[in-house]
Amino acid sequence: METIKQKNEIYKKKLAKRNLTILIICLILLILSFVTSMNTGYTKLTPRDTLRTLFGGGSHKENLILFKFRLPRIVVSILVGMGLALSGCIIQGISRNPLADPGLLGINAGAGLMVILYVMFFDAKSFLSVFALPFLALIGAGITAILIYLLAYKKGEGVAPLRLILTGIAIQAGITALTTVLVMTLNDTQFDFVANWQAGSIWASNWKFVITLLPWILILVPYAMIKSRTLDVLSLGDELAYGLGTDVEKERMLLLGVAVALAASSVSVSGSIGFVGLIAPHLARRLVGPKHQILLPISALVGAVLVSISDTIARLIVQPLEIPTGIVVAIVGAPYFLYLLSRNKQ
Repeated sequence: METIKQKNEIYKKKLAKRNLTILIICLILLILSFVTSMNTGYTKLTPRDTLRTLFGGGSHKENLILFKFRLPRIVVSILVGMGLALSGCIIQGISRNPLADPGLLGINAGAGLMVILYVMFFDAKSFLSVFALPFLALIGAGITAILIYLLAYKKGEGVAPLRLILTGIAIQAGITALTTVLVMTLNDTQFDFVANWQAGSIWASNWKFVITLLPWILILVPYAMIKSRTLDVLSLGDELAYGLGTDVEKERMLLLGVAVALAASSVSVSGSIGFVGLIAPHLARRLVGPKHQILLPISALVGAVLVSISDTIARLIVQPLEIPTGIVVAIVGAPYFLYLLSRNKQ
């Protein structure tokens, strides 16, 4: 018995060391993507110029480019990547569905519908919208999530993974159809904004939106980390979770609320960026396994790196123009989604 215990201890230490190494690598990749993005744009700034500007030695033009345009957009892209990735990871955990994602399930579409309704009557770039949009998006995403949950729930069986994703796809189709009808009534200015938003353009790239999004991330991410053990239990199945003394429905609804809030607040400033909540948790799971205590932070870092790099490519590939970040993510995400579908058939 002592030998088995010793082997288990050695295995745990090796696993912890490996996970720490992966965490450090992800942090390094995020820092590299941050630095690369600061030096990428139509107006060239060398690494030396960027460093000098960061420490207060830049010209008026360099300060304007770095502090007013590039830095807030980079920070928004990182926060959005974290929010969407964690949202997807939580949804996959509570539904036990590897294909679950706030975009595929229609949660992002619900948030987007409220944003479009707001655009129809108010200026989306006004000072009021900075604070209103995340809450309105949360209302839309919350109503959508509750509707999907109620329709996918079956008494005695709970929420079946396949029924959940099929219900989400159906709800998303309905919301998309309604959104299309509403878009046809917009004027040219409103239409341009909505078109960019739907394509996943990170439009809210100023410090006001960073300050608005940051509290959602700072509050909800630690709460999700605290609930990591609960997610592990829920992933085992309802019967076993009940047997271990977990209030399954209460915990599932709380975690679903966290996932919806993360997705809604992220979507409200980034537009409809899909697949991040699907790709990031899968890549993280391949790296560190299913234990949510390490899976959640790795998912957040992978999501941040993915959106940050995608936004940099979007600004670089067709200069002086740029393509929406969501399109770059979709170029990677769509083939990966098809790959996951093919694997699940096996």
